[in-house]
Amino acid sequence: MSANSDDRPDTKQDPAIVWFRNDLRLDDNPALVAAVESGREVIALYVHDTLSPDMRSPGGAKLWWLHHALDSLAKSLAGKGARLHFRRGAAADILRELVSQTGAGSVFWNRRYDPAGIAVDAGIKAELKDSGIDCRSFDGFLLHEPTRLKTGAGDPYKVYTPFWKAFRASGEPRAPLDIPAAINGYTGDVDSDALADWGFLPTMPDWAGGIAAEWTPGEAGAHARLEAFLDGASKGYRDGRDRPDRMSTSKLSPHLAAGEISPHRIWAEAVKRAGHVPERDLEHFLKEVAWREFSWHLLFHFPDLPTANFNRSFDAFPWTGNDNALQAWQRGLTGYPIVDAGMRQLWRTGWMHNRVRMIVGSFLIKDMMIDWRQGEAWFWDTLVDADPASNAASWQWVAGSGADAAPYFRIFNPVLQGEKFDPEGDYVRAFVPELAKLDSRFIHKPWEAPKEALRKAGVVLGESYPAPIVDHSTARYRALEAWQELRRAA
Repeated sequence: MSANSDDRPDTKQDPAIVWFRNDLRLDDNPALVAAVESGREVIALYVHDTLSPDMRSPGGAKLWWLHHALDSLAKSLAGKGARLHFRRGAAADILRELVSQTGAGSVFWNRRYDPAGIAVDAGIKAELKDSGIDCRSFDGFLLHEPTRLKTGAGDPYKVYTPFWKAFRASGEPRAPLDIPAAINGYTGDVDSDALADWGFLPTMPDWAGGIAAEWTPGEAGAHARLEAFLDGASKGYRDGRDRPDRMSTSKLSPHLAAGEISPHRIWAEAVKRAGHVPERDLEHFLKEVAWREFSWHLLFHFPDLPTANFNRSFDAFPWTGNDNALQAWQRGLTGYPIVDAGMRQLWRTGWMHNRVRMIVGSFLIKDMMIDWRQGEAWFWDTLVDADPASNAASWQWVAGSGADAAPYFRIFNPVLQGEKFDPEGDYVRAFVPELAKLDSRFIHKPWEAPKEALRKAGVVLGESYPAPIVDHSTARYRALEAWQELRRAA
């Protein structure tokens, strides 16, 4: 199968540059397939863009992942006959230099959809075409182009359920492309940085030990994760996906964010299991894949989603800006075990269960009255799966300020959420070891435990484990009053 692109005929047999970005894989890589099929020598390039305007620098956890993903990609390309070249700086300048240095006649890439990336790519494509360079872009990151799905009025979707229905009615996504059997790598000299010199890995201190123990970045790790999920946790996914105490989710999000596996491959492999995976579980998994699509649909059409309230009436919301409370939340020291377990899981492993993300988000915004953008920024720096669309859309969903948002008055009770979704306290025990010996009846509300139960468990509230930083009932009332005042002022 040939890659689908904005086709132009091949007119030169000069080298072809394949510019890798958030598509760090060989499987189902339309830009790579097109370059190989052109018969040209391939120059594989990755640019760490530090100078283009408005490009958001990856957080520390994402940089750790990126180092290992790029190292894996370089080895995979070498096994097929090509070298991955590393350059740092403004992408336009580097591509201009590389075309001049090698005489490359074409540049291929897979499209990206963040505002800064779109602006950079549009400028580069115009410049290259004006210079007579064959420049093509491909659909390798999303299952649908964000311009394709519109409401009956011709507007972008703002609510997920109608988006999902339109998405399903639009037909099956294209089939994934196979890995090229071989790549005719460029044999000339090309300037390249050493990946190790970019300093993506932490050293003093090396805080990534827990992340390294949890994850295997790279294309092989992504496919292994998918297969393990489809063969196991996909059965029972609809109900199990809300249980952080179980291995019940795919944990594919960091691999998707880095482009180590394509959504087309995930979709195709999942659909193949129809008949082996219960229909209700398969449907819910596909809906989760489509939520990522919806998030990118929103970001494409509303490019200030990560920084501005989608619902502008929230601009007047009375956030507290309490730095001490924010730091307690970041460190997992709020005194609410399910919240603290989630924040410590994030710090230790670079990831957090999605149900718990909603709980900790609601706690930050509604119990502590701290601006959702503070939470979005912390997640950006600490999540291995941070991407600008899902991160922003999800935070605004919890805040009540976004498209298809949870109503602001939906305030998660951290005790009831813990008791419902971590009923035996196994998740809390895994990440809040100071509560490990506490009876399950009290593990989500240790302040209600009898003194003898606390003594036997070795828990001293306010010392070995903090007392609650806020009273949830009082905080809930305060948040609702602020929301009502906002409505009255609107």
